Amino acid sequence: MSSRFLTVFSARSALSARDPGSSTPDPDSPIADKRYNSRMSSTEVVRAGGFLYLSGVSASDPRGDVGAATRGVLERARSALGGAGSSLDQAVSVLVFIRSASDFQAMNDAYRAFWTSDFPTRTTLVTELPTPGALVEMTIIAAEAEGERVVVHPRDWAVSPSPYSYAIKSGDTVFLSGLVSRNGRDNSAVAGDVATQTRVILENAGELLSAAGLSHANIVSSRVYLTNVSSFGAMNEAYRAYFTAAPPARATAQTALAGPQYDVEITFTASSSARRVIAEGLPPNLNLPLSAAIVAGQRAYLSGALGFDDTNKGNVAAQTRETLARLRRTLAAADRAPSDVAEAIVYVTDLKDLPDVDHEYRAFFGSHAPARTTIRSGLVAADGLVEIMVTAVKPRTNTD
Repeated sequence: MSSRFLTVFSARSALSARDPGSSTPDPDSPIADKRYNSRMSSTEVVRAGGFLYLSGVSASDPRGDVGAATRGVLERARSALGGAGSSLDQAVSVLVFIRSASDFQAMNDAYRAFWTSDFPTRTTLVTELPTPGALVEMTIIAAEAEGERVVVHPRDWAVSPSPYSYAIKSGDTVFLSGLVSRNGRDNSAVAGDVATQTRVILENAGELLSAAGLSHANIVSSRVYLTNVSSFGAMNEAYRAYFTAAPPARATAQTALAGPQYDVEITFTASSSARRVIAEGLPPNLNLPLSAAIVAGQRAYLSGALGFDDTNKGNVAAQTRETLARLRRTLAAADRAPSDVAEAIVYVTDLKDLPDVDHEYRAFFGSHAPARTTIRSGLVAADGLVEIMVTAVKPRTNTD
């Protein structure tokens, strides 16, 4: 693959709290490297198509101080992005993981100090973290140093009560924060069942996209987070009304949210580029409002793939192999290859399965290392143990 568009920076030497050759984390360090897999123990920054994708960065604190851990994560991220030629000021999207909703305010207070204005978009989830002892983890996407970064905000909306922007435009891409059932004009919660909350979220997304000159038809990727998988059907029926043709790529997972009054949160990405729908990779007769992939501009956004069937129930390695095989077929249909993948999100139902998942993941990607985020979550498929969602990027050609 051409290094002029996809470059992987290993940030371990700049970010490790101890000898970078060591495989054992320093228990007294405020920085905790991932150690569930030695190959993925360094922080990776992948430059692809105008963005820098930063792998999940985690931190602990021996005193159990979430604020200190948050500062550790963001200082580490600042160093990684600076080493790759960008900065935290150019961050467009942040995915935050905390262990308990009670940690949200402490994380928020420490987080807001790293930006003076124009915060990145953000989604915050509550889940078990893959790094032992970690209190906070974040995944970040940033624009290049000279890249466009414009906050999008409807004229009659209130400012977010937390340190994030609702939407940011960079080039042909618009990133939206995780949206919940809230009135944008006064930030009040809108009560209702999951279907009602989903409709409020999609109406809000429509207003944000309209402020950027786009619409629901420009959404290329959705990440849906439900607090209870039993509400999947109700969410789905409300959701599909907004995507009558060419629905975006999507992954749906079960996880806790920072606000206990909400049952669903959705993070959207939209693109102003012409789009192409990819069907290859979807199970036959699937009646869900999603596409296997959407190609828009340089990027192919793939839906989360699952690989379970009657032959591999309970076998996470076999499910991971099949998941990756399905992703390979979808990538090929989108004129992409595994080496084009810039970002991978791995959803697992049990962290003890990570060694088996990682073994198959390494075999699939070989020497290529996408920026990766691992999320411990429930899946909507009862027999599914792993789901993987990726974004692949190709360089522009003279004909683009």
